[in-house]
Amino acid sequence: MKRRHPATDDALQLLGVLVAQGRRRRAWTQVELAERAGVSPPTIAKIENGDPGVAIGTAFEAAVLVGVDLFDVPPDSLSEHVENQRNRLALLPARVRTTVAFDDDF
Repeated sequence: MKRRHPATDDALQLLGVLVAQGRRRRAWTQVELAERAGVSPPTIAKIENGDPGVAIGTAFEAAVLVGVDLFDVPPDSLSEHVENQRNRLALLPARVRTTVAFDDDF
């Protein structure tokens, strides 16, 4: 497997810690969170340990269930932020083409 960027590992660890904190704040076991998220308890353990193999949607679902604000945005504001970012994306070129290096060394 290709090496991950250190920031990726840090982000996975941070999300895992935030999920564990939120779960414990609610006094839920990993089994209880797993039932609410529709996954197995080992999957919750993987999320809390920062395992990169967990599907991002599963990790986000667990995070939202325990009250983690994804992207430092309250859950009720996420759709507004999505729309803002889509509008910004629309201003960028639809395609990105590889630039050809010109050989001007005659």
